[in-house]
Amino acid sequence: MQARRLLIFATLMFASVFSQSQASSSRLLVPHEPTPNLGKWKTRLIAYHNCSGHQGCYTADLDRQSDLAILILRHRVARTAPGEKLALVLDIDETALSNWDEEMQDDFGYISKDWNDWVNKKEAPAIGGTLRLYKEAVALKVDVFFITGRSESQQDATAANLKSAGYDHWAGLALRGAHPKEQSVTEYKSEERKKIVDAGYRIILNVGDQMSDLNGNPQAERSVKLPNPFYFIP
Repeated sequence: MQARRLLIFATLMFASVFSQSQASSSRLLVPHEPTPNLGKWKTRLIAYHNCSGHQGCYTADLDRQSDLAILILRHRVARTAPGEKLALVLDIDETALSNWDEEMQDDFGYISKDWNDWVNKKEAPAIGGTLRLYKEAVALKVDVFFITGRSESQQDATAANLKSAGYDHWAGLALRGAHPKEQSVTEYKSEERKKIVDAGYRIILNVGDQMSDLNGNPQAERSVKLPNPFYFIP
């Protein structure tokens, strides 16, 4: 009899706890969310950029790709054919120069006035690995061409910023002028690379942070993409 009473008591207690659990869960109706929470993702991106919080290290990933690009450059220059004119193509934003301060100011958004003000300040620092690549190219007598999606109206500010960041000379600096609305970044950058090829160069290396910097024809012999999870340019 005593054992039967204990069994009944235990059953009632379990039923009570289960009922309370059901009641508690029924008060919280959570939807299915197929994408990460934006606020949490921004926190992770900041940690990645700052190499903190076990989210990886942006600087280390940049350096890894830049070191690879330098090795490619050295190996290719070592087998230069007589009369070859060699070219290195570099994107600017998040490739040669970092705009992190402006990205933080606008919380990863794009506000055209803020962006233009930032460009005109001419304060974007060099991305260290790309600057090392640039200096290696200069030492190896490979001509450097910058191709950027920045507006032609920002030519002077961009040139001044590049020089103050350590990119003190180049063979070409292309900024985007008036263009059809349907022209993609890939099409624009491909056209600029064609101008380099038409001038008699072999583009041995192209480096950018977006696939739109690297896709299209003519292609470089080798292309290296730098990490950029902060924004996307199709």
